[in-house]
Amino acid sequence: MKVRGIVLGFALLGAGGGLLARGATRIGVHQGYAPEQPIDFPHRIHAGDNKIPCLYCHSAARTSRHAGIPSASVCMNCHTLIEKQTTEIQRLKEAVQLQRPVVWTKVHNLPDFVYFNHSQHVVSGVACQRCHGAVERMDRIEQASPLTMGWCLGCHRSEAHVPTSTFARVAANVRNRPTPFAGEDCTSCHY
Repeated sequence: MKVRGIVLGFALLGAGGGLLARGATRIGVHQGYAPEQPIDFPHRIHAGDNKIPCLYCHSAARTSRHAGIPSASVCMNCHTLIEKQTTEIQRLKEAVQLQRPVVWTKVHNLPDFVYFNHSQHVVSGVACQRCHGAVERMDRIEQASPLTMGWCLGCHRSEAHVPTSTFARVAANVRNRPTPFAGEDCTSCHY
């Protein structure tokens, strides 16, 4: 009877530990997060219907770690010429006239200990949709991908054709074909 209780206790402890570990791997995963913004900005109309390239508005993604959120003056490049007026466009114009910045709510957040560089991915030809989802079909931006370490590594392994073993990386270097990607080196993405 006593042994049975000990075994049951360990089984419950193991199950509880497993559930705790599973829960810990989901910390910071905000897939599906789609907060309201101060001004509705339908990417479906801009990137979808009007085919405005992501890098027109998020030009910093070419050269910077951060893609950046465009200033209202970038919006006004088009909206000073467009005759169609909506409540949201009026709110945008009012913010520009009053020189009041629009305070957008960030949707895609990574933990502070993760280093991600947009420019490295843009220069490597990674489509914005690979991480951000089909924004050209979204009225409200949402986090489409989990942005977990496993998800990123999966992409590096399948899309970047990064050797997954030390032996394969050494063999690539010996053949004078060093891998130009971050691969799976912990210090590439973590401080």
